Amino acid sequence: MSKKDIKKVVLAYSGGLDTSVIVPWLKENYGCEVICFCANLGQGDFELEGLEEKGIASGASKVIIKDLREEFAADFLFPMLQSGAIYEKQYLLGTSIARPLIAQHLVMIAEEEGADAISHGATGKGNDQVRFELTVKALNPTLKVVAPWREWEIRSREDAIDYAKKHNVPITHTKKSIYSRDANLWHLSHEGGILEDPINEPEEAMFQLTVSPEAAPDEAEYVKIDFEDGIPKMVNDVALSPANLIMKLNEIGARNAIGRIDLVENRLVGMKSHGVYETPGGTLLYDAHRELESLCLDRDTLHFKEMMGVRYAELVYFGKWFHALREAMQAFVTTTQVDLTGWVKFKLYKGNVIVAGRYSPSSLYREDFATFGKEDVYDQSDAEGFINLFGLQMKVRAMQEISGGGRTRYAAPDYSVFKRD
Repeated sequence: MSKKDIKKVVLAYSGGLDTSVIVPWLKENYGCEVICFCANLGQGDFELEGLEEKGIASGASKVIIKDLREEFAADFLFPMLQSGAIYEKQYLLGTSIARPLIAQHLVMIAEEEGADAISHGATGKGNDQVRFELTVKALNPTLKVVAPWREWEIRSREDAIDYAKKHNVPITHTKKSIYSRDANLWHLSHEGGILEDPINEPEEAMFQLTVSPEAAPDEAEYVKIDFEDGIPKMVNDVALSPANLIMKLNEIGARNAIGRIDLVENRLVGMKSHGVYETPGGTLLYDAHRELESLCLDRDTLHFKEMMGVRYAELVYFGKWFHALREAMQAFVTTTQVDLTGWVKFKLYKGNVIVAGRYSPSSLYREDFATFGKEDVYDQSDAEGFINLFGLQMKVRAMQEISGGGRTRYAAPDYSVFKRD
């Protein structure tokens, strides 16, 4: 990639120290115009406050801020929820699922502004660089990617602060939290600090969203979630937009100590990392969706969907949201969600999510079938023939063992030889 070919860059911008420093670094090293883009994904007003002014002061020609909360919830979070995707049995993919949306808008803005490249502040040892860049490859492979962390000489926060001062980049504060955090509508993640050694218990002061089980109310709280075709629509019988529904469940779950996960995970690049996640609303939605599927999906479809969810989660974690396989999986998932309509009620108590009722008009659980005549639904006398055929392979193997040695490998051993005189 020739630096001379890049005249205009769209930068994924957060306003933090790293991305603020990238603005003058791009201008100095590539001689290009820099447009900053920030996606409002629910990270909080504090992180967005004064962002445009700061970007311009850092040297950007333009700062674009888009409120993508509803798009994030409806087009990314809810389809993932329907798939049941959970990475390594615990992680609800809060950071992973946000990156393709940000990158998609980076590409859109680059095309609108006539930019040659996009840039990001992801390091060369993490997952996010892959997620950003695979999305660019999928949506517009003609765009170039500039990843400063893979090029520059800055290696520490002190280096970045010195660079910022030298180039008159406004720094509102230089004190850094011991934790590295990522926040959005779906979750808040924590890495670094004492978490670098997984032997340590996370300190309570680290948590920003959820209360501890000890600090949660002494009385249980009930919450009811309604779905239509697998999409959450109401909380406690109040209809809400996708983003507002998640925010409401975040409030309810957080005050009841719901959604804390402590996980040592396998990064895409090969190393392991230790993170702690707070996903209160997402935890309630995943649990509710699973309970509704237990009513409405037949065994074979449910079990296959559970297996597929593992692969789906990998694709999301690996940054392959726009991969043909993920899109094909989504088509299958969508067919399973037809008529997945009903509600689930939970009793929340000090970190516990306890099922307090579930209902669907399409439920396959039909107690009334048991009262029908034997020809209508189920004839118990059919069970003998079914068992004979279902266990035929096991029977044939046992018969072969008996004919060869007179007993099967499961025959009880003779314990009498161990008796004392």
